[in-house]
Amino acid sequence: MSSTDPLLDVSGLTKHFPIKGGFPIRRTIGAVQAVDGLDFTVSEGESLGLVGESGCGKSTTGRLITRLLEPTAGRISYRGQDISHASRRELAPIRSEIQMIFQDPYASLNPRQTVGKIISAPMEINGIKPAGGFESRVRDLLETVGLNPEHYNRFPHEFSGGQRQRIGVARALALEPKLIVADEPVSALDVSIQAQVVNLLQKLQKELGIAFLFIAHDLAIVRHFSQRVAVMYLGRIVEIADREDLYGNPRHPYTKALLSAVPEATADDVPARERIRLTGDVPSPVNPPSGCRFRTRCWKATDKCASETPPLIQVGGSREGHLTACHYPEDARAEDSRSAVPQARSAGATVLDKKTFQNPKAEG
Repeated sequence: MSSTDPLLDVSGLTKHFPIKGGFPIRRTIGAVQAVDGLDFTVSEGESLGLVGESGCGKSTTGRLITRLLEPTAGRISYRGQDISHASRRELAPIRSEIQMIFQDPYASLNPRQTVGKIISAPMEINGIKPAGGFESRVRDLLETVGLNPEHYNRFPHEFSGGQRQRIGVARALALEPKLIVADEPVSALDVSIQAQVVNLLQKLQKELGIAFLFIAHDLAIVRHFSQRVAVMYLGRIVEIADREDLYGNPRHPYTKALLSAVPEATADDVPARERIRLTGDVPSPVNPPSGCRFRTRCWKATDKCASETPPLIQVGGSREGHLTACHYPEDARAEDSRSAVPQARSAGATVLDKKTFQNPKAEG
């Protein structure tokens, strides 16, 4: 692996969960297309944010990267080595370098084990014997994540949600990983605790040079933590770009709709950002729409969107590395956060202005 190669290279990653039916002989009658052809890279020490609505395949992607799930198709390359379908023996030396922080700090810790046992277990399993012994290493890790080393002999039920998530972070750090998949690590925590955990992860990233795949649905947290951001919709990436470029100049209509939903505090005499309200539900991943999967909720959709799948490419006017999967991308002008959005079709979306929120009856 050369210095210019990415740490993680994902190409055409696909995961379809089969649907069984029939009696008395069960057979496959369909598939849930949870992830359907993802392409992205993560460099050493970089943080890539992965955002999208619930059910779009973010968590499944994280489990595929850590090989907790077997890919249906595609390639996962770590440090130049294809690990897409590697055996347990082949994955053994890599497991310690790719760790995961789970979403639910209440379910991800064994209630029957002490904190010391939970954090030291990965080292014991991988045959690592730290200098000074397991207890010394665990106490150091507890201090690193902001917990009291004296908590070594306590059980998970004795901690708050934020403290439990810190224990999960300490467990992920135990093997000194190069890549951490953080699956919505703060979504189950109070807002006041979210900032503490995110700042902790950011500090660890800078000090230890760890790369992150940061999965979340909170756009503000992703902007604070990640250098690049990928937007997912129904199993596919629709836009990926540098943080400032994506937030300042979104090209995909779905990205623009997501950003318009982020709350903002403005004075009464300052024009508020117009909001795009998408109508309809997210289509089923069992039978996704043809062509562009966002077309059923998009105000720009045409017949071309139904017949042709837009490739994830750099469209005209975008900076290098800003890729968009859309036949009719948003204007490439450098717009501020309060710029107007295209007028919406009634079949696709509704544009809401500040007066609408002040007077609910204005919606009609």
